[in-house]
Amino acid sequence: MSLRVKQLYPIVLLGIFALILWFIPPPLAITPKAWQLFTIFLTTIIAILGNVLPIIAASVIALALSVSFGVIEPAKAYAGFSESFILLIVAAFLVSHAVHKSGLGKRLSLHIIRRFGHSTLGLGYSLIATDILIAPAFPSNTARSGVLYPIVYGLAHDCGSKTGDGTHKRAGSYLMMTSMAGLTISSGLWLTAMAVNPIGAKIAETMGIHITFGSWLVYALLPTLVAFILIPWVLFHIYPPELKATPDAPKMAREALVTMGRISRNEWITGTVFLGMLILWSLSGIFPIDKAAVAFGGLGILMASKVFGIDDFKTQGEALSTLIWFAILFALSTQLAEMGFMGAVANHFTLYLVGLSWGWVYLLLVVVYVLIHYLFVSQSAHLLALFGIFLGIGIASGVPGELMAMMLLFATNFNAAITPQGSSCNAIYLSSGYISARDIYIYGGSITLLNLIIFLAIGTPWILALS
Repeated sequence: MSLRVKQLYPIVLLGIFALILWFIPPPLAITPKAWQLFTIFLTTIIAILGNVLPIIAASVIALALSVSFGVIEPAKAYAGFSESFILLIVAAFLVSHAVHKSGLGKRLSLHIIRRFGHSTLGLGYSLIATDILIAPAFPSNTARSGVLYPIVYGLAHDCGSKTGDGTHKRAGSYLMMTSMAGLTISSGLWLTAMAVNPIGAKIAETMGIHITFGSWLVYALLPTLVAFILIPWVLFHIYPPELKATPDAPKMAREALVTMGRISRNEWITGTVFLGMLILWSLSGIFPIDKAAVAFGGLGILMASKVFGIDDFKTQGEALSTLIWFAILFALSTQLAEMGFMGAVANHFTLYLVGLSWGWVYLLLVVVYVLIHYLFVSQSAHLLALFGIFLGIGIASGVPGELMAMMLLFATNFNAAITPQGSSCNAIYLSSGYISARDIYIYGGSITLLNLIIFLAIGTPWILALS
């Protein structure tokens, strides 16, 4: 039997599964169209997870089926392509390429190696530490991933790890996964590190729970510190780099910096543009500054100064791919929420909580809140759809308000790595080629489980003791 025929088997089996699910009468109070959209969405996730289809192919097919069968209106299906945060991903990715091309990314990575480069594990810790330090000034974790990505990319290259030549797992895969996982805790450490955090705090305030910048930080401090210690170490063992010890790396980095010499014209231009973008992004929480416009403005300056040329676009097909698949999955997820699918599942779940102690209610609510993120392509959409519902159920069941609110807010951040589409940040790292969608499902899911255990086992008594 030919290899091509064997490759068709998973597609046929997945198609049969989708057909069976499609014609099953919708459970609960779910409408037929919402159930059909869920069928398409779930089948798409399984296709990606099982390596049946690439993420771009599975997403495009899902879009075509959703519109062709009248499950969602064309305008709503294509709405994701106009979302500013998705355009921000693409612009940030292109700017990151300019940082790498100019040599600035290499220079920054060499400075990190010079100080922390005795091991790949040490580099992993330095990346998350850098992220944590800059996080309070960035109300967008997508923008922050655009800052970190070129540094990670430069570190991978300087470790002799590249895509396309079989060396991606030498160091690059581990560093990309570690940096992506680090964003799940840096975003939850600071009230201002994620755009949706203040929104959640505002919703909690309507229920009599007052959360300040200081109280948020104190609640988050201990579980985040434990997660910071464990995440790079756990990934180092379950997703190990081929290159582990690098005792000569700091010396080689110092020599490489000497060889590079003084900062070049392109590095000065890129650095100035990059710094300007960082300042504007950090101020976007105070002033009405559009983060995507900042990214495109920076890209425009880099193009005008010929740091990033027209020909460079020809090598950046991954940016277009990312725009397409993320926009599609975002639109499908948003429509699932608008059709009432998420609300119906949440409301039905509450029926099983009657008569349970508040401890069990709390545990079940947090676990379900994390798991249901498999159906969301946006942390903001997840919080807006379910945070108020879950918080209200918890308070009504006797769960202490501060504990329930903070744990749901933390979960909104620490569950981001559960799927490739779980956060807009993931799309940038996935586009690098160092990690695959399947890697994120498996190892990103593992980090989400680790975060869940840490925040429940350590964060719960810590918050109760402080509140």
